[in-house]
Amino acid sequence: MVSDSLLSVSPVDGRYRKQCEQLSEYFSEYALIRYRIRTEIEYFIALCKIPLPQLKGFPAESFDRLRELYINFTPADAEEVKKIESVTNHDVKAVEYFIKERLKDSGLENYLEFIHFGLTSQDINNTAVPLSIKEYISDIYLPELNSLLDLLDKLSNEWGDIPMLAHTHGQPASPTRVGKEVKVFTVRIREQLNYLANIPYSAKFGGATGNMNAHHVTYPQIEWNKFASDFVEKSLGLKRSYPTTQIEHYDNLAALFDLMRRINTILIDLARDFWTYISFEYFRQKIKAGEVGSSAMPHKVNPIDFENAEGNLGVANAIFEHLASKLPVSRLQRDLTDSTVLRNVGVPFAHTMISFKSLVKGLNKLIINKEVIEKDLESNWAVVAEAIQTILRRENYPKPYEALKDLTRTNEAVTSETIKRFIEGLNISKEVKDELLKITPHNYTGI
Repeated sequence: MVSDSLLSVSPVDGRYRKQCEQLSEYFSEYALIRYRIRTEIEYFIALCKIPLPQLKGFPAESFDRLRELYINFTPADAEEVKKIESVTNHDVKAVEYFIKERLKDSGLENYLEFIHFGLTSQDINNTAVPLSIKEYISDIYLPELNSLLDLLDKLSNEWGDIPMLAHTHGQPASPTRVGKEVKVFTVRIREQLNYLANIPYSAKFGGATGNMNAHHVTYPQIEWNKFASDFVEKSLGLKRSYPTTQIEHYDNLAALFDLMRRINTILIDLARDFWTYISFEYFRQKIKAGEVGSSAMPHKVNPIDFENAEGNLGVANAIFEHLASKLPVSRLQRDLTDSTVLRNVGVPFAHTMISFKSLVKGLNKLIINKEVIEKDLESNWAVVAEAIQTILRRENYPKPYEALKDLTRTNEAVTSETIKRFIEGLNISKEVKDELLKITPHNYTGI
């Protein structure tokens, strides 16, 4: 039998299934149905706790049994819901009927009509989806990203004192340190995570057009807005948007997707830099027996993990960008375009997860090549010109920038001897000459 992964259209469910299979618990059709059932059940329990007059007789000891519907929800249960949907042609109504069947089986048929009472499908979708995203971010995304950051921190510390020639505009520039260049990326990402902590996971819960019309007309004595806010915020741990149309504004979700895109963009920058350092031979890569780098060139060890990460981050960002720009726009009180788009929410997270794992794999393969790094520094003595001319400015030496420019911009090699001869020929004190002579590309690395 041909495996499902070979027949998958999406590489997320095919080639890369192993790297992102955890996402099925949050973003698959099965997961969406489970989250919908969770919202429906918790809503019904909240109605019982008011209590609505018709629900006073519902046995509180049955609450845990109801919760088992989503806690112990199985793919076989999801198949049953899909079978109902094949008749109703409505996914949320199928969930409602599934729960009602389970209530009947438990001898609780007197309470059936309070499942999905007064709601529209978006009261379920616009709570189920942000809840799944919130729990995915907490359970999977942040631990995986923090593991990557921990690895980068380790490498930054390990390489902290290694001087390295910097390159600005692709040209040799004032030396830096390898560890500091790695730290740049961890600081950037952690700053974005500070923003992430402040983005609410917003949900809509307010009936057909957001006004709790059906609830209010049926039980006008109940403060339904307070009930809805308490339910969304206390029972589900989300933030209720109010007022709304039939659907959630998606503004905070758009902010989340934009932030995910920024983090991915930082990681694209990281992947490209390491790719370049490998091309400079500042890093070698560990060789694994049996692996092939090129189908034609036997010697090659390609930086495929960084390339894979960059490609997947790009795909993720393209989808995050569309989600962020499309979802907040809906005609009047609602159109259906958000529904089909929102079903793709797991796709950019999956490509992002693939990239995280590729980056970790690539970073763990790196072997720093100090010999090449030091050789590159020794071949570029011109980079100490900045240091020399700045000290000469301090000494009020006439036109020091221009003097160093004439020395170094000649298309001829600038060596340690070139610099030494220049310094010894300067009309300055011996103490300043000694100070200048101590400067090398290996120690001119700043703080």
